[in-house]
Amino acid sequence: MTDRVRTGIVGVRFMGTVHARAVRRAGGVVVAAVGATPESSRAAAEQLGTERVAETVEELLAADDVDVVHVCTPNASHGSLVRAALAAGKHVVCEKPLAVDPTEAEELMQLAEDAGVTATVPFVYRFYPTVREARVRVAEGTTGPLRLLHGSYLQDWLARDDDDNWRVDAAAGGPSRAFADIGVHWCDLVEFVCGHRFTRLAAQTVIAVPSRGGRTVETEDAAVVLFETDRGASGNVTVSQISPGRKNRLWFSVDGAEESLTFDQENPDSLWIGGREVNRQLLRGTSESPAAARYTVLPAGHPQGYQDCFDAFVADTYAAMRGQAPDGLPTFADGVRAARLTAAVLESSAKQAWVEVA
Repeated sequence: MTDRVRTGIVGVRFMGTVHARAVRRAGGVVVAAVGATPESSRAAAEQLGTERVAETVEELLAADDVDVVHVCTPNASHGSLVRAALAAGKHVVCEKPLAVDPTEAEELMQLAEDAGVTATVPFVYRFYPTVREARVRVAEGTTGPLRLLHGSYLQDWLARDDDDNWRVDAAAGGPSRAFADIGVHWCDLVEFVCGHRFTRLAAQTVIAVPSRGGRTVETEDAAVVLFETDRGASGNVTVSQISPGRKNRLWFSVDGAEESLTFDQENPDSLWIGGREVNRQLLRGTSESPAAARYTVLPAGHPQGYQDCFDAFVADTYAAMRGQAPDGLPTFADGVRAARLTAAVLESSAKQAWVEVA
């Protein structure tokens, strides 16, 4: 691999553009990007500013000047594309879900391990400095033992009866929608911060709009989940894509014996620290641990956001490709974890019972 990481992108809609920006900010170059048709691939060359055109996935994977492939396509296609990229000897960044069921996710993880390549999944909310600060405080024990983990991830882009998207189609999006799309982000983030693992859960899924785009809806618009952890904490999360006014509100509170920590992705430059006598607000860039300061790229008062997190994720992925070991880099193992949690939520909702998380 050359000093400059050479990237190919499969999927050229919103996520493809996010990945392309992050590649460049990490010092890489987008060699080519492939869309659903040769026409969209040619259009992507101009849209994403690629070095050249690749009209098919096969052409992209066969290229000697592509080190890593970013998979940004609809969920059900991830497995076949990741297999092909690994067989071609490429490093892989795969949008979540890594796969639409745990068995396939485990297979992909094993294939990546056998290939000896870097393989990551963009759980990018880990890369907010305030999230890293919360993680340090929990690890150092300033919170005391954690007792309660709770929060929500709310969006409104499917709140209306006439809203529609490819994710609503289970054939393209998989058997879970709201939880597999955003609920796994919340779970990954809370497990990352706390070091706890959810061991058993009880879930209720909701289909609020039974028909969209002339087809019957089979995947959930929302989910409410109770859970227990391996370290004795309890908690709950509400996940929704039908909450008017909420654009991307990922919010959690981890409540310990000594203090609570609260993070809000729509106000990510501050971490709320709750105590019995006094509450505090830690602002990014003011008084941070080294783990948090590493991801502070702008002075305090200059907001950092989602794209900055994505940039940091891609930069750490590329550092791993060069043999480094960045702390907290989400890998295919974390993609497997998300698939197992999703399967447990669907099983619990179907059985109307508590279930164990594999």
